[in-house]
Amino acid sequence: MLLTFFYSSIVAKPLFPADTITDYYEVETIQMPKGLTAETDGMAIMPDGRIVAGFHRGEIMIYNPKTKTWKLFAEGIHDPLGILAVSNSEILVMQRPELTRIKDTNGDGVADEYLTVTDDFGLSGNYHEFAFGPIRDKKGNLFIALNCASSGAGIFPEVRGKLDTLGRPGRMYSAVPYRGWIMKLTATAARTDGKLHPYASGFRSPNSIGFDANGNLFAADNQGDWLGTSKLYHVQEGRHYGHPASLLWKDGFPHVTPSKLPVKLLDSLRTVESVAFPHSRIANSPTQPVLDDTGGKFGPFSGKMLVGEMDHPYLIRLMLETVDGHIQGACAPFLAGVGLRKGNNRLAFAADGSLWLGQTDHGWAGDRGIQHVRWKGKTPLELADMKLTPTGFVLTFTQPLDAATAKQLTNYQFQRYYYEYHEAYGSKQFDVKPVPVTNAELSADGRTVTLKLAELKAGYIYELELGKLRSRTQQSLLNHLICYTLNRLQRNTQANP
Repeated sequence: MLLTFFYSSIVAKPLFPADTITDYYEVETIQMPKGLTAETDGMAIMPDGRIVAGFHRGEIMIYNPKTKTWKLFAEGIHDPLGILAVSNSEILVMQRPELTRIKDTNGDGVADEYLTVTDDFGLSGNYHEFAFGPIRDKKGNLFIALNCASSGAGIFPEVRGKLDTLGRPGRMYSAVPYRGWIMKLTATAARTDGKLHPYASGFRSPNSIGFDANGNLFAADNQGDWLGTSKLYHVQEGRHYGHPASLLWKDGFPHVTPSKLPVKLLDSLRTVESVAFPHSRIANSPTQPVLDDTGGKFGPFSGKMLVGEMDHPYLIRLMLETVDGHIQGACAPFLAGVGLRKGNNRLAFAADGSLWLGQTDHGWAGDRGIQHVRWKGKTPLELADMKLTPTGFVLTFTQPLDAATAKQLTNYQFQRYYYEYHEAYGSKQFDVKPVPVTNAELSADGRTVTLKLAELKAGYIYELELGKLRSRTQQSLLNHLICYTLNRLQRNTQANP
């Protein structure tokens, strides 16, 4: 009888227990104040660890994680789509009409000083003229991003800034300066000089901006007209990134409607994205890029960047590299299935390594509120990095792989395609083609797989679907989808553009 029970217990126990993302990360949903419309527009963490958040109806509120209490800090703000915490009593808020400095000067926890930092940009009254940021570089300069207007609504009879009707045609347009631009507010020895400088053009709806570990500036732009799919751009001064509307405000540009120029000419003017987010597969509406600078407190991806996403209940993890002098790389879903809601609009890492997420629907898809994500301390089996070689890719994993599954070529299914640059809203995938893997070599430590592909071609997204890979300790691979934007081959590779 005892023998039968023992045998039955062995048979009933799964050979490889299926771990899930919830074994490694946990999500807390924060209780929001009663009566608040919790569409989280902006969010930051103060030096003392309190969370400051701005909401769509104009409230700026502060949450104390220790006491789990909320306090109203400021109100009357118009679309506070970005917050930078200066101190425990002072913040910078990017609202629709201006960048505003808000401060509590008497220490009662409520703001009593509102000062305009800059409003040196155009405003037509169009509902889609959002403004994002600010973020600060290591020299103290501030950067903001200005959305284009939408043909879904008009403009007011009175506008701020020069109105140019040549900027009016198009689904998304720029009739006042500097719609579709990222702007730089230069630093002085004290703060900023209040003078806003055009920095880079060609953006449609860049929600929002962020720096990587090397100080490179990135912007996530949303699919639409002139964007076949959503994209992440490495933003450099003086460059143009594809949406033509903002070219009207570029010094020396002909006084014509930019969108009426030949597509081939407009294509030649643009700097391509570092990462394309395949529509529906990865992202429909990416939001804020943020650096995981936690030193490993949030898991094995420190030094990499995450991007929020409105339409899916997960984040996007980036794996970037520099190839032939240009930044490109891979993206993958992250934290899928852990209990995140949709609408992940704002991201902020706390000093303890946890991640705060501000969520909104803003009249579209998404959810509302704030969630808090912690790493439990165990390392999942995930793809940690993906790098290009002259003949394929090198995949590095967080854990040593089981050799039997790692060497099976069927566990690496590639296809490649591209999205067309054109005026129409979005794009289908063009020239879709499977790309066979001809060889897979596993490193001695089991963490790295070197793949050789039958073909590498610049200008394509290489989508990889990983199979049933396992670790040496029989952990299951959590995420199977990775998409690498191959804009450039390595310099010594034949047929590099």
